[in-house]
Amino acid sequence: MPNNIAAFAIHADNVGRAREFYEAVFGWQFEPWGPPDFYLIHTGTPDEPGIRGLMHKRQHPRGDGGPNCFECTISVDDVDVVAAKVVANGGRVTMQKSPIPTVGELIYFDDTEGNRVGAMKYEQSKP
Repeated sequence: MPNNIAAFAIHADNVGRAREFYEAVFGWQFEPWGPPDFYLIHTGTPDEPGIRGLMHKRQHPRGDGGPNCFECTISVDDVDVVAAKVVANGGRVTMQKSPIPTVGELIYFDDTEGNRVGAMKYEQSKP
């Protein structure tokens, strides 16, 4: 399986303001999902769906551990194997494996340059 970027997340101080910005600039559609101030972002059309997106309230202030970026999540076959490789190659796992019901298993890590990255083992669609 290729380790493709499968999703991105936008962390926002003011989710409503950020949502309005991306709707106006790119025409993205936002769907409430999960906890308050958490949205799925539809970046494309049904024929050309684009990449999965998420927007949610920033959990930590920028400069105090809160990311100030688009955070990418890479689709992987096994998050445990990826976590071991991250550590073996100088990175740091910042969130241990966490199940997300109906979605999959997720870890977060910092690469050697301090960039936050997600790795997700997505659940397979059931026919």
